[in-house]
Amino acid sequence: MTPPTRLQASFRDMFAQSAAVLSRPSPATFELFERRGSLRQAFLYVLLAALASALIAALFAPLHRDVTVLGQFFSRLILIPAQFGVFTGAVYLIGRSLFRGSGSYAEVAYTFSLFFVPLSLLGTLLGIIPILGWLVTLVVTLAMVFFGYLAVQSSVNLRDSVQAAVTLLLAAVVNGLLVGQLLSPLVVAPFAGG
Repeated sequence: MTPPTRLQASFRDMFAQSAAVLSRPSPATFELFERRGSLRQAFLYVLLAALASALIAALFAPLHRDVTVLGQFFSRLILIPAQFGVFTGAVYLIGRSLFRGSGSYAEVAYTFSLFFVPLSLLGTLLGIIPILGWLVTLVVTLAMVFFGYLAVQSSVNLRDSVQAAVTLLLAAVVNGLLVGQLLSPLVVAPFAGG
């Protein structure tokens, strides 16, 4: 039996799929869409969110003393896709290596993009409100964990709750080390101090 062929989802399709995933959160909902797009589409969708976030952050940068317009624009444009790629890559490798997950990397990336894009955009939009910044970050982070947990169960086919949780936790550690500690300082450094 051959696996179903991937459909070429448009951005409009992906927005509709995102709405379905967010409004009916379950591994079964993610299963409906995991093969409806490609790795390329997942990253284009994330790049669209990164561009929107970069423009919004750059627009509001003059209201903050500790950031620059160019720093906000380029750091978000580079770091959002990098963070997404490292995190989903770690989810795939950890789930497959440690727990014998059976999904493909394209399924992981596409599935994660369906909630990552709208939640990151929501976080950017609401995060510009100074008093709500920390609260928005907390709520968006908790939502990402919740939807990530469901997406791991679907895209990596890890139905065991402990395996899914450990996969997410270890992927977060890898992402924090590679992107947070190594890549982020390199991207932000040229724009610091001004």
